Amino acid sequence: MTNMLLSNLEFVPGCQVEKHLGLVQGSSVRAKHLGRDLMASLKNMVGGELKGYTELLQESRDEAMKRMIQEARGVGANAVINIRLGTASITAGAAEVLAYGTAVVLVEDREAANVGVSQFTVSE
Repeated sequence: MTNMLLSNLEFVPGCQVEKHLGLVQGSSVRAKHLGRDLMASLKNMVGGELKGYTELLQESRDEAMKRMIQEARGVGANAVINIRLGTASITAGAAEVLAYGTAVVLVEDREAANVGVSQFTVSE
């Protein structure tokens, strides 16, 4: 499996967009877990981080990103740029995390390579 460059920038230094493949996205909808909800209610009384919810949201972000990457691979991209994350409440106790960005084919910018700008990749 090849590496997929992921960036929240609109462009990648040292690279040129050879082909624009359009918007790709991935989402995950998660509901609260009774055990996590009970612990969060108790923590809410005394204050502090709601670790159960933090873990739940991290799992949702990870799943949304994986789905976005899978969609990008499906259209032939080697990078997703301008990545954004959003959240929305679906119902009481359930939330969606959405990851979206622009799928592109990047190539090394020959002019930038001549002046010492190095290309880098980020693997999943």
